[in-house]
Amino acid sequence: MALAHAHATLGAAAITLLVAYPLLDAVSSAVDCLSVSDGAERRVTAFNGALSTLVAVGLGVAGSTHEVSAVLGVFGVWAVVSGAAQVAVGIRRRGPELAGQWPMLVAGGLSFVVGVFYDIQAAGHQPPLDVLSVYAAGGGIFFIVQAGLPAWKARRGAAQPA
Repeated sequence: MALAHAHATLGAAAITLLVAYPLLDAVSSAVDCLSVSDGAERRVTAFNGALSTLVAVGLGVAGSTHEVSAVLGVFGVWAVVSGAAQVAVGIRRRGPELAGQWPMLVAGGLSFVVGVFYDIQAAGHQPPLDVLSVYAAGGGIFFIVQAGLPAWKARRGAAQPA
């Protein structure tokens, strides 16, 4: 939400917020990676964390040019690739013990589609930066829902009589 107020110009506040977003994703991917066993799911999660770290650097570099198209293009590519990774992880986790992966699947699918849209906008004339604030807000909401599902399920299971 703070990005919505900082996006009027591609200044230090907007660049800081844009770089912070993929860094938070990188940290959450690292935590998630440690919680899953070895295998394809862990590799995809580790890839997403590494990608998010690289994107944070890329957004910092793109932001230093003060070109909205460069920032939007980097963000769009990240949204496409990380969205595809989220969908892959969500599909792999759909087993009976982790059936509530719909927020991750929806978020990943939306991220992919929106990323394509951002890249198309980045190639156009005077692309808007404010579209990223909507993406960040939506991503934050999906992140909170996805993070809360295991706790909610555990609490609900504990409340069930044996």
